[in-house]
Amino acid sequence: MSDPILSLGNVEAFYGDARALHGVSFDLHPGEMLALIGSNGAGKTTLLKTICGLISRYGGDIVFDQQNLSGTSASAIASAGIALVPEGRRLFPSLSVEENLVIGGHVGRTGPWNLVSIYELFPILKERRHQPSTSLSGGQQQMVAIGRALMANPKLLLLDELSLGLAPVIIKDIYALLPRIVGQGLSAILVEQDVTRALGFADRFICLQEGRVALEGAPGSFTREEISQAYFGA
Repeated sequence: MSDPILSLGNVEAFYGDARALHGVSFDLHPGEMLALIGSNGAGKTTLLKTICGLISRYGGDIVFDQQNLSGTSASAIASAGIALVPEGRRLFPSLSVEENLVIGGHVGRTGPWNLVSIYELFPILKERRHQPSTSLSGGQQQMVAIGRALMANPKLLLLDELSLGLAPVIIKDIYALLPRIVGQGLSAILVEQDVTRALGFADRFICLQEGRVALEGAPGSFTREEISQAYFGA
């Protein structure tokens, strides 16, 4: 097996004096899709933010592409090849669709993703490229958020709650495109409340419970009952 693209060793994260992550460790390999599941407050978003440098106080080791990220700024981590699609999309409301996408490319990484390939992936965005980003539907805004992250040509894509607030038909359409996105050789970590959907797309999963790894492995290696127990702590 190839060397991991990402390795976490005993990672802890803090909000003030409150500890949100307790000794999280795992490896992620090139081209792998990892689902990160767990109930609200389990630490999923905190873990993604810690990986991409948005949590200033943390302990342990985060090694990405053989580089230890300790003390590395969020902008330097983005330049190294990690991109986040944040929960709630977080588009720039004063900018057009295309301007939001172009911002994602400012890290200057080369690769398969540019405006042409993003518009091929999401044709509706080309039609609406001059509109204010927040005038789009929720599903279209999610496409902009994904496209903005891809414009950075990352090696690791962090996807936080892709389906949040979207209609089921839109969720289905977006998830149908994931194989094309990850098929470009990306590694990805997917946070998703819909456990069945997440496990259906993942090579492997980690279930967090109160900031700790409660269960880890291939989706087919555990029963629904075992996953439910790890999820709810029952």
